[in-house]
Amino acid sequence: MADKNPYLPYLMRVAKITEEAPAVKTFRLEFVNPEEAANFEFFTGQFGLYSSFGEGESTFCIASSPTRKGYIECTFRAVGRVTSSLATKEEGDIVGFRGPYGNLFPLDAWRGKNLLFIAGGIALPPLRSVIWNCLDRREEFENISVVYGARSVADLVYKHELREWEGRPDIDLVVTVDPGGETPDWTGKVGFVPTVVEQLAPNCANTVAIVCGPPIMIKFTLPLLEKLGFGPDSIYTTLENRMKCGHGKCGRCNTGESYVCKDGPVYTLEQLQRLPAEY
Repeated sequence: MADKNPYLPYLMRVAKITEEAPAVKTFRLEFVNPEEAANFEFFTGQFGLYSSFGEGESTFCIASSPTRKGYIECTFRAVGRVTSSLATKEEGDIVGFRGPYGNLFPLDAWRGKNLLFIAGGIALPPLRSVIWNCLDRREEFENISVVYGARSVADLVYKHELREWEGRPDIDLVVTVDPGGETPDWTGKVGFVPTVVEQLAPNCANTVAIVCGPPIMIKFTLPLLEKLGFGPDSIYTTLENRMKCGHGKCGRCNTGESYVCKDGPVYTLEQLQRLPAEY
């Protein structure tokens, strides 16, 4: 709403809670105010600040697709004061949401292209929004492939959706766990995500690669994609771990000449290469 105080959060009701992995939950949030729900819009790739009143705010992506109306979803791990407080919430409780902030994944520019999603661990939620957005607009894209890995079978998030994607004929899914993280009944791959991508050797022709994961995974995956022939302008990632206040006012998202809250969190490798090496 145009006259809304940008620092005043929306009141959101926790409509559904899904236990994803140890200490990891997904909240489906619905607007308390129907007028705010009707006027709310966001684009895939954008993020928000989620608040547990009395504890503060924590920043993470909107994990649902903008094609799914009437709610937003977020997935988080309970690791700090705010997320640990959020983790105690029950269905029906009220939390705060401030956003959306940031730029977006340019789906319109990807029309007619192959899409390769590469994700690791708890970093699948930002790509989940994009994947469902693309699947809901499936006729606009060519092949859609997903390579997803986690430390162990237990650490895989969205297990029910992974099974759904595995059964769909219009998406290719490869799931892997780190060596030692498999269980006796595990039938997927075993290996680190960059290693599995190298084994798969995806074709770079007319293909966009979208990468999100732990810093160490990204560190090894980006140069590998270049080695496979992907141009820096066709590799996308998100620096959502650098997002802070949402407005670029506090300065803590500053990375070189870029303010991630305003200029990101979505960047191409070409853009990242112009930032300081410690990104």
